[in-house]
Amino acid sequence: MATLILTCAQVALLGQELSKTPQLLELHGDLSVHDPVMIKQADTYYLFCTGRNRRGPGVIPIRCSKDMINWRFCGYVFEQLPQWATQEIQGNRGDAWAPDISYFNGRYHLYYSVSTFGRNDSAIGLATNVTLDPNSPDYKWVDQGMVVRSYASKDDWNAIDPQLVIEDANRVWLCWGSFWSGIKMRRIDPKTGRFSAEDTTLYSLASRPRSGPDQTPPQQGAIEAPFIIRKGQWWYLFASFDFCCRGVNSTYYVAVGRSKQVTGPYVDKDGRPMLEGGGTVVIQATTPNWRGPGHQAVYSDQTGDYLVFHAYHGQTGRPELKISTMVWEDGWPKVGNLP
Repeated sequence: MATLILTCAQVALLGQELSKTPQLLELHGDLSVHDPVMIKQADTYYLFCTGRNRRGPGVIPIRCSKDMINWRFCGYVFEQLPQWATQEIQGNRGDAWAPDISYFNGRYHLYYSVSTFGRNDSAIGLATNVTLDPNSPDYKWVDQGMVVRSYASKDDWNAIDPQLVIEDANRVWLCWGSFWSGIKMRRIDPKTGRFSAEDTTLYSLASRPRSGPDQTPPQQGAIEAPFIIRKGQWWYLFASFDFCCRGVNSTYYVAVGRSKQVTGPYVDKDGRPMLEGGGTVVIQATTPNWRGPGHQAVYSDQTGDYLVFHAYHGQTGRPELKISTMVWEDGWPKVGNLP
């Protein structure tokens, strides 16, 4: 299926019903992002991603756009990593990874990861804000501390790559995971943003085969970055398979499965369980121009669904923001191909 490219002159499409052909948007501005997630407040799109300012204060960069096409840098969530994070994860270099943004219980909730590369000595923290508008007098990120911790000495899962899933007003979930035994989920108390005392089950949603216990560095079980959405009667679990962060040698790609229940079991289009390595490919590099598309998020509004992700430039190896419209055929998502 041919991929269409949206130019600035075609931005009006975003206000109309999406075409049945998935389209990769032609983006402009500050697109240097890794692990993006997007949300909209009022007339502005906000995009959060991995990283910190290497030349001064600033952790978790924010990009802003009025049209989803033209992006500009508009600040950081924190001046520096919260003290609990630097004390808890002593191997961390001041970075926060893979934020997730959602709105419930009257506040924006930003979950973020703190870790050391290649180890599951990790934690997920939470920050809240009543607004995303940096010009508002009420704008202030308040760190709420640690939500979940994994220990290299005892856990077979990795507490990074969080995503908040809202089932209804009273049932909220946090999923996460990277390598090791895969993608996990716990129920969240919507009043606190922390684990619920009503359901203490640690649900396993997806994993990939390993030859044994996966200690550092993990070279098997390459699945991470869960993102769950509801579409009709189905829940869809998107995840990134294989390896990011290797520039032009990155092998990341996005796969999906679905379930009638948010807690699973998730299976792919061919009926393979995601707990056994199943996953239908959503997007994968097919040319030398762009490599390793992944760490996806899904943004939805009245115009339709969009896949938000990064990919590595085929010559420089640098990550860049990508957004594609997403259409549905026979109950499965399709997006535009990378050029």
